[in-house]
Amino acid sequence: MQPPSAPAEEPPYAWVVVWACFGSLAVIFGVAYSFAAFFESFAREFDAQRADVSLVFGLCGLIYFVLGMGGGMLADRFGPRVTCVSGMVLIATGLLGTSLSGSMSAVYLSYGVCIGLGIALVYTPAIGCVQPWFTRRRGLASGIASAGIGAGTLVVPLVASALIAALPWRDAMRLMALGVLVLGAGCAWLMRRAPVAVAPPAGAGAAGGPVGLLGAVNAPPGLTLRQTLRQRSFWWLYAATVLAAPTMFVPFAHVSAAARDAGIDNAAAVGLVGLIGIGSLVGRFAMGAVADRLGRGLTLVLMQGSMGASYLLWGAADAYAAFAVFALWFGLSYGGIVSLLPALCMDLFGARALASVIGTLYSGAALGNLLGPVLAGRAFDQLGGYGLVIGVGMALSVLATMASARVVRRPVA
Repeated sequence: MQPPSAPAEEPPYAWVVVWACFGSLAVIFGVAYSFAAFFESFAREFDAQRADVSLVFGLCGLIYFVLGMGGGMLADRFGPRVTCVSGMVLIATGLLGTSLSGSMSAVYLSYGVCIGLGIALVYTPAIGCVQPWFTRRRGLASGIASAGIGAGTLVVPLVASALIAALPWRDAMRLMALGVLVLGAGCAWLMRRAPVAVAPPAGAGAAGGPVGLLGAVNAPPGLTLRQTLRQRSFWWLYAATVLAAPTMFVPFAHVSAAARDAGIDNAAAVGLVGLIGIGSLVGRFAMGAVADRLGRGLTLVLMQGSMGASYLLWGAADAYAAFAVFALWFGLSYGGIVSLLPALCMDLFGARALASVIGTLYSGAALGNLLGPVLAGRAFDQLGGYGLVIGVGMALSVLATMASARVVRRPVA
């Protein structure tokens, strides 16, 4: 289908929203993926095994993916600014609470639950805020905005690692909480709903108010959430998201530990998460622009296959160079996938309930984000290596690629 009606020229404030989204995503996912920097501190402080520590990361992801749908609905109802700022406050509260934790149970509650809730209130509202501002350069705008995830993945874990080297890990957490309040809330404050997302197209009648949970009278063009859930193309996308999630999230929790097992020093091992961030940045910028020309559906299929293929290199890695190339390759594929999904949702389902649609789609990643890292940790604890994890990840990626290839474009009703 053709993209829904929108102004031929994108207004200047559209790019303010893009960069505000970039900054917001950099903050929230920088915090989420700085978990790798705190992994050893948690294990040592609370005498916990890898599976137990990995549960923190998995629980956080489970919550923000499952409740991202709720965050999207709140943004569709009340606007992205209020929703995103509230999320940033919750994330800062979670970091502060983690710094005061006296047990792994407290870490699960503060880092896993509170930060997960905060990310749920920022992630889909921020991503969903960008798409309706654009028509011609939607793929590029989506790529730039979602590149904030890659930037945060690159910078924040390295900053956290440096802070931990200079300060007790609890003090490092408190400084990160302050950064979230200053930088994160500042970016979130710049979020504004696009005109097309609050009013009907020109000539369609009086401008409507904010969109309700499942649509409203005088709503912008596109499907309601209920209508979207009747579309076959949505469920193929959902299947691809479910299948790809374990492959997508295991490296964030375990590649640094795998590198340490291979004799790589801690700073370089944590730096691999930063290299995933570099690859992700390239993937989001490059694949968003490529997809505008090649087609977002086909590009998604290629990136799904590429992500699974990158695991071959992880399986063969025994030195830093191989781990580094894996991190870059995996990051490029992962970044391409994440940048394409919101734009593809806009293409297929329109702006009417976009944040809710994206949040519902992302709920498919919840169990993979929870169980992938935890089961990978359990497999390592039992088998002493990641061979089984790598094989299962590749198999799931093949299935995700097949599901992505079945996505059928259907016009907005």
